[in-house]
Amino acid sequence: MSAINENEMARYVRQALSEYFSDLDGEEPGCDVYDMVMNCVEKPLVEMVLAQVGGNQSRASAMLGINRNTLRKKMLLHGIE
Repeated sequence: MSAINENEMARYVRQALSEYFSDLDGEEPGCDVYDMVMNCVEKPLVEMVLAQVGGNQSRASAMLGINRNTLRKKMLLHGIE
């Protein structure tokens, strides 16, 4: 399986946001769109990286470019064990 490059990920985000705004049908979003998107992306990102490194938090934090304490906070926030 080939890795998804940044252009493909950006396309998926654009498509999802386009559908979201279309569904709003001109109404204002009922939330902070930035936080909504980040929260939707962050949990699966952390889960997949942890799975990739066999649950090793030191390796996962290095791969994510964040320190281990920040990773632990994100895991707690998203209910990831």
